[in-house]
Amino acid sequence: MMVDSTLAQVGKNLSEAMRILGDGQREAETGPEKWRRSRTSIPGPLQGVGQDVGTILHLVHNLIHDEEEEEDKPSQQRMQHVGEQGHMALLGHSLAAYISVLDRERLRKLTTRILSDTTLWLCRLFRYENGSAYFHEDERDGLVKVCRLVINARYEEYASEGYSVLSSRQPVIYQSASGRPGLGQHLCSQLGLPLSSLCTVPCNTIFGSQHQMDVALLDKLIKEDVEAGKLPLLLIANAGTPGAGHTDKLARLKDLCDQYSMWLHVEGVNLATLALGQVTSAIMAASRSDSMTLTPGQWLGLPAVTAVTLYRHEDPAMSLAAGLTSSQPVAKLRALPLWLSLQYLGHSGIVQKIRHATALSEQLLQKLKALASIKTSVEDELSSPVVLFRFSQEMSSASSVGSVEAYCAGEKEVLDSFNRWLGEELLQLVPTSGLDVVELEDEGTCVRFSPLLTAAVLGTQEENVEDLMEKLSELVPVMCSTMCLRQDFKEETHRRSPSLRYIEELSWPGLGAVRYEPQAEGIDESRRKQELEKINSELLRKLQDLDTDIIFSTGPEFGTEEDCIFVGMVTEDVDVSELVNTVAALGRDIEESGRLLENMTEVVRKGILEAELQLQQANEEKLIEEGMLRQLPLVGSVLNWFSPFQSSIKGRTFNLAAGSLDSTETTYSTKAQPGRPSLQESPTSSSKKQPGQRLFRRSGAGSDSFSETSSIGPAEETTREASTPLREESTPPSGSIQPPASPPAPEEDSHTAGVVVPESLQESSVQVQTQLEDEVASEESQPEGREVEQSGS
Repeated sequence: MMVDSTLAQVGKNLSEAMRILGDGQREAETGPEKWRRSRTSIPGPLQGVGQDVGTILHLVHNLIHDEEEEEDKPSQQRMQHVGEQGHMALLGHSLAAYISVLDRERLRKLTTRILSDTTLWLCRLFRYENGSAYFHEDERDGLVKVCRLVINARYEEYASEGYSVLSSRQPVIYQSASGRPGLGQHLCSQLGLPLSSLCTVPCNTIFGSQHQMDVALLDKLIKEDVEAGKLPLLLIANAGTPGAGHTDKLARLKDLCDQYSMWLHVEGVNLATLALGQVTSAIMAASRSDSMTLTPGQWLGLPAVTAVTLYRHEDPAMSLAAGLTSSQPVAKLRALPLWLSLQYLGHSGIVQKIRHATALSEQLLQKLKALASIKTSVEDELSSPVVLFRFSQEMSSASSVGSVEAYCAGEKEVLDSFNRWLGEELLQLVPTSGLDVVELEDEGTCVRFSPLLTAAVLGTQEENVEDLMEKLSELVPVMCSTMCLRQDFKEETHRRSPSLRYIEELSWPGLGAVRYEPQAEGIDESRRKQELEKINSELLRKLQDLDTDIIFSTGPEFGTEEDCIFVGMVTEDVDVSELVNTVAALGRDIEESGRLLENMTEVVRKGILEAELQLQQANEEKLIEEGMLRQLPLVGSVLNWFSPFQSSIKGRTFNLAAGSLDSTETTYSTKAQPGRPSLQESPTSSSKKQPGQRLFRRSGAGSDSFSETSSIGPAEETTREASTPLREESTPPSGSIQPPASPPAPEEDSHTAGVVVPESLQESSVQVQTQLEDEVASEESQPEGREVEQSGS
């Protein structure tokens, strides 16, 4: 038959499209020119010649993966895991386009059958007897249509008079304070109602869950509205709040709605458990509601599947007026993808997916109870589809539910930042876990595990939960040690004021933030700000180059503090004092280096002028001391051979740090160049590090970080250190004249003592010194012998 071949071709085209979009392989005939043209992200004119299906699909693939190809790395945001049941849902969208072109009578019969089957299957799956179904793309759209239905039912003249009849008795819609954010405002906007028609009911404060609606207070609010002449219209309850996943007392709420003739609408992720064999009484009460919204696409991992609102109402005309039903057959085709997917999975497959998700929650909950410093917040300790947990430094009791009221505002914000970091790290380490971070009013920032919404989409398995617990066990000790050392870091930074300034950034999940303050005086504010930015940026670069596990960064992307160094998480063996000393010493080195570089031009210019004067004076003194005969080429050589002359002219060295010319007499008398600490080694870390031990680690705390089979043991190192000075201090005989092994360095005066000169400046100093001494040697023109060597050096 023609229909069969067409349907087969639709399925074949869909499979080919999924293959191309999935792996991105191109046909051999596609040339490089087409590849470059398809990759462009700049909109252009429509091609004059039509493109084939393969080229168009490759264009879609390139647009999907364009960002990660530009960055030359795979994107962390992976696409939804599309299984066979997902292919059936996608096939439904393709078939809907084909079915819509059938003749009217055949289309009406087919769409009626699809809608009837899907409605029956969903009502039986989720224990909702005698219900009707409305399929909609926007999850909120079903509730909007239900509200219109209730308005038409409660206001008899609404169909003819319109909104004017609402002025006689203003309708009131009640929602929970822990409900979906913005839902009530969306309802009022779509229905044309004022915001005064929306009443938010607070949650329990003393008894029961703090995420459940306070039923007694709701009763009081309804009575007040009735006395004020208002009409209680509808109540929105939760079977799994968007944040914590708690369920309202649906049985009591249903009785209260019956008392005041109100409509009860229920929504939430916990409604999925109605398909299981054993259902809690709190969730079972949802089957008595007047309407409820389901999201089977998320629960079963079905892409592009509509949400469903099941409702009970006996008047088809009012349902049609409210938009819950449609006379257009094409509108009923929205149920086709779900109709195909439900048949493919079957009743057992649907129940198995939901049971698997709840089992993952139970597995994680039991393991979290045995982990110290982690608090859990769940509605039912035995079975809870949604698991909330957070890091808490004071976790020592067996209670699993609590709040952060004991913490002050600052400590609460710090804990929130730590838990936000924890959730992001866990999601990055175990992407298939589907974790997310939620902000709750009482608990603060928490990490949420809701496998009913993510497990079918991401393919989460039990081994993923094991990986999650393993990573969590590794991160918790680091967070505990960082929290304990934050105060020590703050105190150590204050001790080194004013060069270091502690930055109070409570939203930073780490050891803390610090800023190096330059001590230069007499500069304007703009110059000081530039100096501050330059020094701290260079300081950050040097800290990042150190051999350490600590992460140094510029802090949050949208932070309020600038030109700061943010220190990340640390382990318990970190020496905070050494860390702060290193930051201060490196900052001081950079500041001094900057000053020397700024004054380099003036210092060198003055040094050259002074060197020229001293060279001219030295030449005149040498001429007077040696006499005219020693200046003659042949006579001078013979005279120097028979009667060597000891010149009193001393060498000169250009001290680049001090900007002065000094005599080399002191350097030659000691035969050693004063040593300077290196920037690579921390000036404050005078204690010797063990082999393999990284910076900022206390001795003995990380004994397992180095190998015990080192080729040089501690005793051998001591012997070498004791023998090295003897070899350095050994000098040649007095009769031999030898140049020093290394270029002489200037002696530090009291002005420059303790200043660390960078290696680049030391090299510049040696070069200037060598040039000056070469000029002295060329001016003197001494013959070969002791005098030439002495004056040349």
